[in-house]
Amino acid sequence: MFLEFYKLREQPFGVTPDPRFLYLSPTHREALASLFYGIETGRGFLALVAEPGMGKTTLLFQLMERLQRSARTVLLFQTQCDSRELLRYLLGSLGLDNSGQDIVVMHEKLNEVLAREMLAGRRFVLIVDEAQNLDNSALETLRLLSDFETPSAKLLQILLAGQPELANKLAGPALVQLRQRIAILGRLEPFSRAETTRYIEHRLRAAGYEGGLLFTSDAVREIETKSQGIPRSINNLCFGALSLGYALGRERIDSAIVDEVVADLDMDAVARNPRASPRPAPVGSPLTPKLPHPPNLKSGSRSGAVGAFAFAAVLILIGLLSFSFMFRPGRASHEASTPEVVEATATPAVSEGLDLPPEPNVLGADRPSQATTVEQAAPENDSRNTFVVVVKPKQTLRQISLRYLGWFDSNLVEEIRQLNPEITDPNQIGIGQRIRLPRSRTSGGGSLAAEVGAESPTSPAKKP
Repeated sequence: MFLEFYKLREQPFGVTPDPRFLYLSPTHREALASLFYGIETGRGFLALVAEPGMGKTTLLFQLMERLQRSARTVLLFQTQCDSRELLRYLLGSLGLDNSGQDIVVMHEKLNEVLAREMLAGRRFVLIVDEAQNLDNSALETLRLLSDFETPSAKLLQILLAGQPELANKLAGPALVQLRQRIAILGRLEPFSRAETTRYIEHRLRAAGYEGGLLFTSDAVREIETKSQGIPRSINNLCFGALSLGYALGRERIDSAIVDEVVADLDMDAVARNPRASPRPAPVGSPLTPKLPHPPNLKSGSRSGAVGAFAFAAVLILIGLLSFSFMFRPGRASHEASTPEVVEATATPAVSEGLDLPPEPNVLGADRPSQATTVEQAAPENDSRNTFVVVVKPKQTLRQISLRYLGWFDSNLVEEIRQLNPEITDPNQIGIGQRIRLPRSRTSGGGSLAAEVGAESPTSPAKKP
């Protein structure tokens, strides 16, 4: 992994809501302070609304840490439920038996817990995450739970956290009583460019990074633009950039690396072309002609006989054409001496300024030795051990290698340069250029023919 390469103690851009990595932007700081103040003053109902990926759950864990000495907190995140199931989840979180009990009994058990906490001088805070999934009846049940109170204090305080759909539900006429009880409403806004920079640096430092700026200003600008300031998207882009930077041996992450990560994570491109195959179509695979469906013999004896005769004639014609094509003079010798050409489909014509690392084996030591394979590289005209790829627009040497060989590092670059002496700079490949790749080199050591479905030179080659 890249942790040792970049001198990190742990993963800085993880997917769990670890409050140690919480970066308090102005809106995060304001929301946390408002919610803490509302609970300390016993306001009863509070709400936190933000877009997905803004760090709501991380903020809630930070709030629970601040309240652990003065309140008992329960976090519910299973919100696709009805009123009865909601009460059962709540009692289960308190360690109480909830099986086979009606709502009245469950209310009595909850009231007993709330009374004990009040006598112990502790508040009871119920936090419901992803509350936008609750239907109106479950939200109304929560409103009735807030009626557990004494003449001077609330026994239960409830915090609803969710996406903007929660605000839309609360704004509806069916929940007007619940909306009136919400005393504090916190919001989280996307990061600005400056906040994105500070967020990335904060998480790197929290993970133990002690070096200089790891991400260039252009890289941060690209991350902020593509992520739209959403922390979860920033994490995904930074993780991908560090992984790719490690694979390329880069000590700093620049915008070219970020651009390639953005292209790899482009879900819209996949949605626009859902049937695109991740591997090239097999070269030389037999083109099976589509035969007409058998005629409907139930339409009459005369028409059935004519249809059967026509169908048999088509089969005989196809057989004669195939036989004459197979035994055409000079065909076998010509195909045995002609190397196969694989045309790639989509992706950069130059590698966008990425300098390839001089040191070998940057992808780990678990792959078989690369040097021996380079020394045993086949001659350029030996199509049994190599095949040719034609560079298409927006295609890089790295993407071509990953697509057709399944891996990419500096050793492979050196071997490709030996097979293609005209390539003096791996970062400069042009549209339409023919590049010879080693057939027998794959990430798992298997044959490329098995990967792309190419036939050996001894078998009849078919046109792509």
